[in-house]
Amino acid sequence: MARKQYFLVIDTETTQTDKVADFVAVVVDRQGKVQTQVGCLVRDFYLDRENHPLFHVKGVADPLWGLANLPKRYAAYDEMLVTGSRMLASVPAINSWLAKVNAKYRPVATAYNLAFDRDKMRKSGIDCDMFSQSFCLWHAAVARYFETREFRQFVLETHGFTPPTPHGNMSIKTNAEIMARFILGDANFPDEPHTALEDALDYEVPILAAVLKGRTLSQVMDPPPFNWRSVQVKDWYQPK
Repeated sequence: MARKQYFLVIDTETTQTDKVADFVAVVVDRQGKVQTQVGCLVRDFYLDRENHPLFHVKGVADPLWGLANLPKRYAAYDEMLVTGSRMLASVPAINSWLAKVNAKYRPVATAYNLAFDRDKMRKSGIDCDMFSQSFCLWHAAVARYFETREFRQFVLETHGFTPPTPHGNMSIKTNAEIMARFILGDANFPDEPHTALEDALDYEVPILAAVLKGRTLSQVMDPPPFNWRSVQVKDWYQPK
């Protein structure tokens, strides 16, 4: 009998110094059923707010990423610690948990933009290289759905386009929000809160289950890298 397949969905929220402050790893089966999970604030960086403040954008009045919203984000995370939806964990403790999960489940690791999360984990000392197999969920979702008529129609109906750049380029969105809305069939599904546990469970796990449905592991591994030139609105939609 073939060994049952498990997947490790990883998500991170980072600091201004490219370290991981909010870390989550969720083990699921092919149907997206959660087997075990960890959601934690990384003690080494989250508590050092002077040297490793949460990522933010200076000089921009962005309601989420602006510097002015930083106290509110810290307050929300601190409340998670109080309520128990997050715990504080050191990098060695996280690595110990990951090693135990790897030994028990031998999961295939994935993340929505795996290259980003892997880079930040490595810079933080979190061992993301122990897993023998991995793939980028973003690239796999784009490879499966982008060229389908259903996805392009959904994007058109929900205006899932980026604002035009100064050079006039306008792209079709392929982020986790638009992909989750498409898969769930809910155009009003809310924006990601950009907190790791909620992003992973509510957006990335459903995307993973949909991408895997009816496909073998070999069919989703090694998807082609994302190419922004291939998702330009002008190449996929024509005015009538």
